[in-house]
Order: sequence, then structure tokens, then C-alpha cells
Amino acid sequence: MSRVVVVTGATGVAGRAVCTALRGTGATVVAVGTDAGRLAGVDADVRLVADLGDADATRALAETVTTNVGPVDSLVHLVGGWRGGRDDDDFAWLERQVLTTLRNASRAFHDDLTSSASGRLVIVSAVAAGKPTWSNANYATLKAAAETWVSAVASSWRKAGRAAAVSLVVSSIGEGGTDPARIADAVLEVERGDPATLNGARIDLVAPAADIPPATPGRLDP
Repeated sequence: MSRVVVVTGATGVAGRAVCTALRGTGATVVAVGTDAGRLAGVDADVRLVADLGDADATRALAETVTTNVGPVDSLVHLVGGWRGGRDDDDFAWLERQVLTTLRNASRAFHDDLTSSASGRLVIVSAVAAGKPTWSNANYATLKAAAETWVSAVASSWRKAGRAAAVSLVVSSIGEGGTDPARIADAVLEVERGDPATLNGARIDLVAPAADIPPATPGRLDP
């Protein structure tokens, strides 16, 4: 049986690239987004609409995937967004997008990922998390919180050594930032890599691409 990989935020440029790359390895890809029309164009085996900002809806999503597709081996969480500054309304919006969706999704799928022979949780974080500025305080704070959450998930898997939680770090995505294809390659490397080495890692995708090995072609084992 192929690996079951859930990609949240699948309609973004990174999500689309990751879904296509994963399908190329033979993985069963479940694309999750909030807009059915945009999801229709995503390269995936299953497409589901869900509001990951709602804990009950996220648990229902996890139950649907596990029942209809199978136990989940990997969660690639790409829900996000950006707003600068320190405004309260912007903070609330970012908190829901960046942190709450991650908390809900990682909790809903945690048992499956833990039970998998090679579970993975991958997020895309930002340089701002480690280099906060006053003009970008809200975003930097919540990206740092997201990384802290991923580190907490990593701690739950350290003893067994079968699963890995990883943060991929970019400055931005797309023109002038990290190519979505490079993010997709990094996800494949995490999928194939040694969990004991990867668990809790913060992988820099801002450095020149030559510094990071390309993904090895081939299928992903469950």
C-alpha cells in the first residue's frame, strides 16, 4: 500500500508543487483546502474542503480520511498567510491561519502519524521566526510559536524514533523567495530521510539551492 499523505493549504503555489511531487513518488495524496473550485485544479487523489481553524471540523476531516482513504503517514501543513505590523485584528487573523490550523491538524492526525512506520509532520516556517522585527512583530511571533509547536510534536516521537516533525525555513515563497519546486524537493527528502536525524530539524531553504541535495527519484515506501 502506498503512503497516505495529507497536504493542507494545497491550493497555494507550494501546495500544488508538493502534491504533484508526492504523486510522482506513488504516494496517495489527499489535498485539503477551503475552496472547492481551486481544489479542483490540484494534482491529488482525493480533494477535501475543510476549515482547519475549527477543531471539530478538523477532527471530522481526519476521521473521513482515515475511514475512506486509510491511516495517514504524513501531514504536510502549508496553511498560512502574511500580514505585517502589530495590529490586534491582524494578530488574530494570523494566529488562526499560522498557529491554530497547525495545532488542530497535528492533533487530529497525531495518532496516525505516531502509528505509521515512518510518520512525518512538515511545515513551512520563516526566517522572521528567528529574526523578528518590530515592523513584522505579529508574523514573527506566530511563526516562532508554530516552530515551538512542531518541536513539541517532535518530542513525542523522540523515544520511538520512527517519526519526524520538521520545519522548512523560507524568507518568502515564489518570485524573489524560495521556488515552490524547491520546497517540494525538500518535502520528498524529509519523506525519505532518517527520522532520528530529521526529527525536530529546522531546515534552511534560503541558502543557495546547490547547498541542499535534490530529491532522489523513485517511490516512497509506506
